[in-house]
This record gives sequence, structure tokens and C-alpha cells, in this order.
Amino acid sequence: MWMLDPRLLRAFVVIVDSGGFTAAAERLHTTQSTISQQLSRLEEAVGHVLVQRGSRPPRPTEAGERLLCYARRILALHEEAELRLADPMGAIPVRIGLPDDIAVATMSEVFAFFAQQHPEIRLDVTAGLSRDLTRRYRAGEFDVVVVKEQAPAADCIASFPEVIGWFESARITKEWGDPLPLVTFPVGGLYREEMFARLESEQRQWYVSFTGNSLDSVLVAVEVGLGLSLIPVIAASAYDVRPCHAFAVDGPMATSLYAWEAAGAIGVLVELMVRALSERSRGVDAKR
Repeated sequence: MWMLDPRLLRAFVVIVDSGGFTAAAERLHTTQSTISQQLSRLEEAVGHVLVQRGSRPPRPTEAGERLLCYARRILALHEEAELRLADPMGAIPVRIGLPDDIAVATMSEVFAFFAQQHPEIRLDVTAGLSRDLTRRYRAGEFDVVVVKEQAPAADCIASFPEVIGWFESARITKEWGDPLPLVTFPVGGLYREEMFARLESEQRQWYVSFTGNSLDSVLVAVEVGLGLSLIPVIAASAYDVRPCHAFAVDGPMATSLYAWEAAGAIGVLVELMVRALSERSRGVDAKR
């Protein structure tokens, strides 16, 4: 089975399109004899005469006409493949992990701006629970990660206070006795464990009335009165909830950014993310 050499196909197509061997040689920046040899090699490969050499200008034979359309398609696909392989767009993946309340419009705008400036990089963003994100970052599954934690580790790039508080529905007035209904994150969620520890330290009775897999589902459940929850203050501001004055404001946690590398393009991304986190933190302070 023979294979069609793109160089030979290009010589054939250019001979037909330019109207002669001399013009084809000029277009391909080679000699007329080289063009003639390439056509002869192609004819030998396919087993047919492809060009009527005696006509002026040279015209394709019947077999040449059949091959010509295929030759054009093969050359177009060949050029497209070369462009795709030569184009670095999206060739370098950067894996990012975020809690879902950080992966909001402001951070998405950061990613969009960075992607425009660095088309060679493909951003792969995953939202999840902070402890799982931390575990996966330490295992090398993420290049950059933002997590909520009690205190930042020594290798964090930047850390900001995360103000948290107890919230209840602003639509419904209730007296919260024992046991307290709690709206929580799934098992392993940082705020879930903080709630349990706080209530147990005060020897309060409680039960889980609702478990949500996202911050939005937790806040909506609080809105409709399913129970209390411990939530970041900045996230609660967009929902119909209010601070529950039966509980004092808890001490802040930390929102920390970690990156294995902080140079080059990733360093630029990290700087933009840190700036967005700083603005987010200042926004919380302004609302307090």
C-alpha cells in the first residue's frame, strides 16, 4: 500500500494551479527539474500519468483530475495539523483547587484575564472542601490551591482572615432551644466540625437537620428556616439570613493560598489571585 507524500502532492497541485513547471518552481522556491522529478515520483507511486505534459498549459489527465480534489483536501488537513501542533494554545495545564465560595465571579474574572494574557496555559479549576483540597495539593494533584484552615502553614504564599458567624433565617423568627437543628456541610467539612465542637463545649444538644454539598445549598436551607449554620460572613451577605445573636461571633479562620511554583506565568497568576483574595478580605472588613 502506497502513501502519498505531501511534498509530491503539493508539487502536483501547484503545477496545475500555476499553469506550468516553471511557474510552479518559482512559487515553491525550487528548480524546474526538481518539480518535474517530484511529479514523476508521484506518478510512479500512484501508477498513473497525472499531467498532460504536451499541452500548454499542462492539464491534468483523467486520473489527475480524480486525484486533484483529494490532494487539495490532504494538503489542507496536513496544514491544519501542522498549525495545531505548532500552536501552543492550551498546551500547559495549571491545576487549581478552590472552595466553592472562592470560585465566584471575582476569581473567575481573574482566570479570564489571565487566560487572555497567556493562551499557552490551560486552567483546570476544581471546587471542593478545603481539607480534601489540601490533601490533594500535598499529593501533587494541584499546582495552586486556596483553602480554609484554622491557621496557615509555613509554606503558604498568602493568608487572610476568614470571618465566620452563626446565621439563621431572616424570614422566620424562632427561639432556638435544645436540641438545635443544624444545617451543615458534608462529613469532613471544616465548618461542620467547628459547629459540633462549639456546641459540645457549651454542652448544647443538637442534631443535623440538613446537609448540603455546596455553600449555596447550605445558605438556601438556612434561608427557609431549616436550622442554624456556621458560615463565612462574606458569603452570607448575598442571602436572606441574619446573624444569630444567641451565639457570639467565632474567631476568624484563615483563607490561605499555596503554590508549588511562584515564578513565570504561574507567578503572575498567583499574584492576581492573591490580589483578589486581599480585596475580598477588605470587603468583609468594610461590612463589619
